[in-house]
Amino acid sequence: MSTDRTSAFYKENAETYANRARSLPKQQLDAFLARLAPGAAILELGCGGGQDSAYMLSQGFDVTPTDGSAELARKAEMLIGRPVRVMLFQQLDANSAYDGVWAHASLLHVPRSELPNVFARVRNALRPDGILHASFKAGEAEGHDGFGRYYNYPSADWLSALLTAGGWRNFAVGESEGGGYDGKPTRWLTVSAQR
Repeated sequence: MSTDRTSAFYKENAETYANRARSLPKQQLDAFLARLAPGAAILELGCGGGQDSAYMLSQGFDVTPTDGSAELARKAEMLIGRPVRVMLFQQLDANSAYDGVWAHASLLHVPRSELPNVFARVRNALRPDGILHASFKAGEAEGHDGFGRYYNYPSADWLSALLTAGGWRNFAVGESEGGGYDGKPTRWLTVSAQR
């Protein structure tokens, strides 16, 4: 987590957050999984309540779920029946270990100044030609939401420049309208990129 207030929110609201009514991002999950070989190794960064990991496991993939919140990790473990590693993105130190990294609505909490390093760590964790899925709340400047959670709020151009500088290939940044935990309309940026 990027700030004390963000960490505190997930610690104090783990039960509510993990058990909230949430639509699985099935279209994005299926598109991501379709690019991987059956049984491929996937790292999930910021698994929250574990719903996305549970789906990927049900599709036969080898999933390693992680979350920065110990409280959320325990909730996810109850859902998926396997250990969830408690880890901040900045602690990722895997080397060519995964075919895919799923970071749905998680890297959006990384401070802008730390995002290049985190993207480099993610890229290093992927095998050659491995793929990344990440999503962000769109904006022009970093800030906090009504719950006090930090967001980096990037623009599509800002993200594209970051990916280019980081050596990512075949990347695309899509935009869509949606919502979030705060119930407010949200413009989402979805990143697909290859090591």
